[in-house]
Amino acid sequence: MTVAIVDYGSGNLRSAAKAFERAARESGLDDRVLVTANPHDVAAADRIVLPGVGAFADCRAGLYGVPGMVDTLQREVIERGKPFLGICVGMQLMATRGVEYGVHAGLDWIDGDVVRIDPKRGSGTTVLKIPHMGWNELSDLAPHPLLAGIAPRDHAYFVHSFQLEARKRETVLALTDYGGPITAMVGRDNVAGTQFHPEKSQATGLRLITNFLRWKP
Repeated sequence: MTVAIVDYGSGNLRSAAKAFERAARESGLDDRVLVTANPHDVAAADRIVLPGVGAFADCRAGLYGVPGMVDTLQREVIERGKPFLGICVGMQLMATRGVEYGVHAGLDWIDGDVVRIDPKRGSGTTVLKIPHMGWNELSDLAPHPLLAGIAPRDHAYFVHSFQLEARKRETVLALTDYGGPITAMVGRDNVAGTQFHPEKSQATGLRLITNFLRWKP
C-alpha cells in the first residue's frame, strides 16, 4: 500500500512523512510513504494526504499551479473514493471557499467557509492572541474510525489564524476551545481533515495517523 503526501510547495513535508512512516512501522503495516508533486504518483497511491501551512490563497495557488493535480485529486478522492486526509490548510482547502485576503474557491468537498478566528476573552481578562498556537484539548468528538482510541480532553497541536466553519454540523468531527468553539476536525464519506497537526501531536497524532492507515471507508 502506498500513501501519497502531496507536495505543492507548502509546509515541512518531511516531518509529516516521518510521522506516517513511524505510524506504519509501529503498527506493523508495510505502507510506503511517498512525498510527491507528480499527479501520476497520486493517482497510483492507495491513500492521499494533503498538508498545508500558510495562507489559504497561497496554498490554493500552489495546489492549482501543479498541472493536473486538482483534477487528479477530484478523480481519485471523490470519484474513486480513496481515503483522504487534509492537514491544517490542507483541511481548509476542502472547504467551499476561503475568505482570507479576498474570496477564493476551495475544493468544495466540505460545505463551508474558511474564516478568521474571532476569539472572546479567556478566563478573567486574558486576551487570546491570534494565531492560535500551541496545545489544546479536543472536545465534542463524533464517532469516527479516525478518532478510535482518542478521547475528549486529549491534546493536539494547533497553529492557525483561520478555521473552517462548516454549514452541516454532521461534517464536524471534533472541536477545540479558544475563546469559543473552533473546528478541529471535519469529514464525510472517505474524506477527513484536521486543523491541528497530527505529525506534531505526539500520542494523539500518532493514533490518528495509524487509524487513517487502517481506514477502509
